[in-house]
Amino acid sequence: MRDLGFQFASSRARGRRSPLRAALAGAIVGALVLLLGAASASADTRNVSSSGTARFAPSKLGVDGIQAPEIRGGEEEGDAPAPFDGRITDRRHSRGRGPGGEAPGNPRDRNNPQLVTSFDGLRHRDQRLANNGNQFSLEPPDQGLCVGSGREVEAVNDVLKVYDEAGGTVVDTTDLNTFFGYPAQIDRTTGLQGQFVTDPSCLFDAATQRWFLTVLTLDVFPDTGEFTGRNTIDIAVSNSPDPAGAWTIYHLPVQDDGTEGTPDHNCNPAAEVDPDQVHAPSNPTACLGDYPHIGADANGFYVTTNEYDFFGDEFHAAQVYAFSKRALAAGAGTLAVSQIDTVGADRGNPGFTIWPATSPTPAEFATGQGGTEYFLSSNAADEANGAGTSRDLLVWSLTNSRSLDTPAPAVTLAHRVLRVGRYGTPPPSDQKAGDTPLADCINDTTTEVAPGVLGCWQLLLAAEPAHDETEYALDSNDTRMQQVVFAGGRLYGALDTALTMRGQNKAGIEFFVVRPDEAGAQRALDRNGYVGLPQNNLTYPAIGVLPNGRGVMAFTVVGADHYPSAGYAPIDARNGVGAIHVASEGLGPADGFSGYKAFGDPPRPRWGDYGAAVPDGSSIWIASEYIGQTCTLAQYLTPPVGSCGGTRTALANWYTRISRLTP
Repeated sequence: MRDLGFQFASSRARGRRSPLRAALAGAIVGALVLLLGAASASADTRNVSSSGTARFAPSKLGVDGIQAPEIRGGEEEGDAPAPFDGRITDRRHSRGRGPGGEAPGNPRDRNNPQLVTSFDGLRHRDQRLANNGNQFSLEPPDQGLCVGSGREVEAVNDVLKVYDEAGGTVVDTTDLNTFFGYPAQIDRTTGLQGQFVTDPSCLFDAATQRWFLTVLTLDVFPDTGEFTGRNTIDIAVSNSPDPAGAWTIYHLPVQDDGTEGTPDHNCNPAAEVDPDQVHAPSNPTACLGDYPHIGADANGFYVTTNEYDFFGDEFHAAQVYAFSKRALAAGAGTLAVSQIDTVGADRGNPGFTIWPATSPTPAEFATGQGGTEYFLSSNAADEANGAGTSRDLLVWSLTNSRSLDTPAPAVTLAHRVLRVGRYGTPPPSDQKAGDTPLADCINDTTTEVAPGVLGCWQLLLAAEPAHDETEYALDSNDTRMQQVVFAGGRLYGALDTALTMRGQNKAGIEFFVVRPDEAGAQRALDRNGYVGLPQNNLTYPAIGVLPNGRGVMAFTVVGADHYPSAGYAPIDARNGVGAIHVASEGLGPADGFSGYKAFGDPPRPRWGDYGAAVPDGSSIWIASEYIGQTCTLAQYLTPPVGSCGGTRTALANWYTRISRLTP
């Protein structure tokens, strides 16, 4: 990785090896089931100790304005994958646009969800000003949401907050560095930097009445912010049903270089040494436990990661970590963790983004084969040696989870492959034209920002930029699996895909409903299809399903008719996905630093790598990124500069939206 002088606050897959190969054309209809045998993988087990307890620690916000440095120094994440340029269409599931921009939906859709509550969650201004302003500007939010006991916990890069059911504040904004026991992201007095914490996820487990929160943490040298190579999956578990109480903290090393009890996966060091580098990495052959996500069954708590070289350029394989859920809930001083490496698991290719399932109630857990946890994944990505497009859906099962409660866990992971409709990397999501004051500021050379100093750009940059900036298209993700749910004996999942509608290639969604056989003999595809909105894009789906089979899919809606907006649609196994609705319309385009060349050329216009959908009783809570403000350059320049009346910061304007629906 090359030092670009900044770090986007989310670990996204870095491209590797060859570019995407030739795309395939043609309409995709129907879905066939292909059942393939697969070798099973067993686990290696080690112990991890508790690091004590913590509580949420809200602190006052810092002051609006610009403080250098605004962006963490760090490493390149790589270019976005090239979009699939073939045609993926399915007229039975693609949605036409109706009055007001909504889709007519499936004529059999009788159960449109009712929007009960909708409110703004955390926004970039909360993130940047938390911990007395000792934070960097980060994009994207990577939104996690968990709900239970009349409370909602929202976690983003790099703060969290607790709400009541009406959206009122129970615990105010707490930065994740402080909560997990690390120094501030940056001490604005000394300039010293704390650990880089990213990719939050959370879960309320009704069976144990405990809250689970995970992040990926990268160690740094405090004086420079350079990465050491050491990285951990940090797990926080509440000590009671009240999230405002004490939590027990665990730090699981995942550098997988043979240190701290990790296996040695022989990850590659950097090919070249940066001449400006001050410190040599302490773990030069470290791997990176990227993109962690969580799930649970009756017995286990599961974290999966995508493992890359930390300093090199290669992908290794997805990792699966299994813990005793009861031991975690009890705050055990020492935990056994079983790790499964999926290298070569998919017909010689590595597993990639193997997303574990959650269930709406304990009664939904799969209890066959000694307890079973399910996962879904795709294999079009370059990381999986894919061609950028595929028709494979991988259904994984981890069995004998009951053994996680014993001194010698003996879990096994296996998978089979289902044939589904073709999916491929979506194109960037174009935005409706609107005010972009950050771009205007970068381009400005005439405004007097101080006596004798002309040019708004001088407030942000050390040198005048070489290029004019324009409104950008948003990153639409790749083809990795998104949130997975197991309810009513069925697995639900969805991913982002290219989708051709009215002759235009846009970002859309393919969804899947799978009926796994607990005996492990077969996996049956109940239903799959595509969801799209002509002239617009749908991105980052998240599905929540009640025990009765009624569910909601959340996503971002953005395009010719919509600024980035929080959208949703009903989903069930019989009718598929119904009409598209908007819970909250965006008010302007995304206008963040990650989309502009002045902060890194080529830019990587970040959008949330995932949202959330969470069943709770007879309701489903959803969370998505959107844009909840707009302002002009004149308003941007009104002191304090960049705040636009307290609606944004100088470098970003993302918001999150939390909504409650009754299907």
